[in-house]
Amino acid sequence: MRQLELLAPAKNLECGMAAVDHGADAVYIGASRFGARAAAGNSVSDIQELCTYAHRYGVKVFVTVNTIVYEDELEDTQRLIWNLYRAGADAILVQDMALLKMQLPPIALHASTQTDNRSPEKVNWLLSHGFERVVLARELSIDEIKRIHQQLPHAELEVFVHGALCVSYSGVCYVSQHCFSRSANRGACAQFCRMKFDLIDASGEVIERQRYLLSMKDLSQINHLEELAEAGATSFKIEGRLKDVAYVKNVVAAYSQKLNQLVRKYPQRYCRASLGEVEYAFEPSLNKTFNRGYTDYFAKGRQQGIASFDTPKAMGEYVGKVKELRGNSFNVASTASFANGDGLCFINADRELVGFRVNRAEGNRLFPLKMPEGLKPGMSLYRNNDEAFGKLLAKQTAVRKVPLFMKLTSTKEGVQLETAIVQGGEYINSSVHHLQCQLQQAQKSQRDNINRQLTKLGGTPYCCDEVQMDADVEGLFIPSSMLADLRRRAVDAMMNPPVNLTDQPRTLPTPYPKQQTLAWTPQYKRHSYLYNASNHLSKAFYENEGLVDIGDAFEVKKPQPDEALLMQCRHCIRFSLGHCVKHGGTKPTWKEPLYLQLGDNRRFRLHFNCAECQMDLYAE
Repeated sequence: MRQLELLAPAKNLECGMAAVDHGADAVYIGASRFGARAAAGNSVSDIQELCTYAHRYGVKVFVTVNTIVYEDELEDTQRLIWNLYRAGADAILVQDMALLKMQLPPIALHASTQTDNRSPEKVNWLLSHGFERVVLARELSIDEIKRIHQQLPHAELEVFVHGALCVSYSGVCYVSQHCFSRSANRGACAQFCRMKFDLIDASGEVIERQRYLLSMKDLSQINHLEELAEAGATSFKIEGRLKDVAYVKNVVAAYSQKLNQLVRKYPQRYCRASLGEVEYAFEPSLNKTFNRGYTDYFAKGRQQGIASFDTPKAMGEYVGKVKELRGNSFNVASTASFANGDGLCFINADRELVGFRVNRAEGNRLFPLKMPEGLKPGMSLYRNNDEAFGKLLAKQTAVRKVPLFMKLTSTKEGVQLETAIVQGGEYINSSVHHLQCQLQQAQKSQRDNINRQLTKLGGTPYCCDEVQMDADVEGLFIPSSMLADLRRRAVDAMMNPPVNLTDQPRTLPTPYPKQQTLAWTPQYKRHSYLYNASNHLSKAFYENEGLVDIGDAFEVKKPQPDEALLMQCRHCIRFSLGHCVKHGGTKPTWKEPLYLQLGDNRRFRLHFNCAECQMDLYAE
């Protein structure tokens, strides 16, 4: 039976605990440094608290140390990972190959999507170097994931299923560093892809003016979970380590419920990767959470509609059309319920997003704080802030409980309580706790009191409907205080199991057998900074692979502008505009090369690598 893991993001401790409460099987969180979201760092003590909480539900905690590391940071990185290991972290997400040359603790290493994992050959190469899991590129189709699984059937494959999309393959985006000295490979992306551009051809003709030509919609594969599981995905990852707790609650709940449906459909094939059952106090709705419009991206191959050229902002859910304007208010043709404080928006005649807040709602007549300019009858209206839904999510919205088996039996010295966690009809983590005392026969059956005292599990992660007990135990008078003490000892033992740590460094796990038919060697002769080698250990790693002339990382030594490949994208502007002849589009009349130009007149050359179905962005 295969375990299905829902992997949720955590900006901080609060978000991490909310992810656990709402059904996550694993949580990923950033440490104080070296995470690919520099604005989402957390102390080791907070991570330790999250690990303690999560592990009670069988939920794993992965910590991101997935940036490139500079020379003077190597010792700090190694020290941090040892501290995370002692805090209880289950795995470390890695980008820099220098970590494979360090004396690390015996903790699992996952190859981050920042290592640019697009092919069976690359996945095989990473596994052969001791990575336990590989996070696949967001751009892969379900069929491509399936091919990787078929060739590497024992590999743990983690796939993104929800959240913001980078337009470039992760790990090979240098444009933020080039333009703003803020490196994506250091967790400080400046969101170049969310900026406006003019698209200009070689003759200077403007093809598109002031459009968000690199801004992707947000990913949602909630309707493809069954296909992804069949394709071999191990972990289903939600993006969002910069998102708030309301986002975490809503999105995790939606995907957890969908995975539960899949498990119920195929109970002999799949199970969840953690413990417990969740009761929700709300109905999750992905359309009510921050999104730029949803796409399943390349899940089924190349398609139109993956980008949002009009705006990089969240439009939210469609709520109807403007019916009529009347003074300081307007009517909406809609079946939605509106509330004071709702945030609404529309696209104006200039294809710009205009947002406003509702001051007062009287049914479908809305009174904004200020009537927005450009609003006209017939325009589509969207809600990007649902005030009522936000207030609901601010409350306690879920309770997660782990079912317990309890059995009380008599012994020569007194009684013993056997406990075990119930998972999929089986008992795990069983333990026995003894109560030594002289007990007297009761005048009537004690079943109800014993059951009542031992199942008082409020304030714990556990629940138990009924205690099994022998007939002779029912007739014993056991003081309630003794039963409560027995229950507390049993619960404490489950909540705080012994932790076995070691000071011995990590030894390379038995490497996944490297398949010669999947040989891959990283050779970046033209752009040697693609190795992302920012320290001597990383260079030594590649040199041990028989490679020479390992260049410095882009962040260490900026290449000459005319040599700088800044992005590799599966998104293709030519295709999006309907001019990809390879996919049935019309032949364009423009003269190539094409250029993207920012408002400050900085230009970037586009190269269409049709053989690889890839668009590359170069500095000019």
